[in-house]
Amino acid sequence: MFTGIVEERGKVVGVDDLGDSVRLSVLGPLVTSDVSTGDSIAVNGCCLTVVAHSDGVFTADVMLESLRRTSLSAAAPGTPVNLERAVTASGRMGGHLVQGHVDGIGTVGSRDRSTHWDLLRIDVPPELARYLAPKGSVAVDGVSLTVVDVVDGPPTAFTVSLIPATLTSTTLGAVAVGAAVNLEVDVVAKYVERLLIHPATEEIPR
Repeated sequence: MFTGIVEERGKVVGVDDLGDSVRLSVLGPLVTSDVSTGDSIAVNGCCLTVVAHSDGVFTADVMLESLRRTSLSAAAPGTPVNLERAVTASGRMGGHLVQGHVDGIGTVGSRDRSTHWDLLRIDVPPELARYLAPKGSVAVDGVSLTVVDVVDGPPTAFTVSLIPATLTSTTLGAVAVGAAVNLEVDVVAKYVERLLIHPATEEIPR
């Protein structure tokens, strides 16, 4: 479990193609400062398991399903990535509940720059739009953001405002129009939908 508060902007330093998976090596001195094999680290919002680490670099396997569903399929040496360690029970919940399970890939549709903030419009697959609401939460490349508005389309999209801290400390500060970004919608919305579609048919034993 994560919060969507990026701890460090890291960099991909190695990509080993294993055919049906990829072994990714990422430079992240902060997130590896107390890392152990088996720990979870979110890389651009995708939860990965550390299989090895040394000298500020950790290695993780990215399975075919993750490659199909996330922008990590395009990762190459030099690619900047947002990094976050799994939240601890004693940590602050600064963002929102983020699972590190990417729901789909969006595309940066436009970027309006202001003196102190940027307004980003992100085009989304239509099937994800129902989970988005103004003032609701969404994770974009692992960054917890508040939805400003939802555009029914075409294309279906939503907008977010990026404050100076987000612009300087995450990869979203430099993401270009047309770039692919990982999206994770609010898990609460998914559970509510599931309960409405499949209501309980009998009482839970007490």
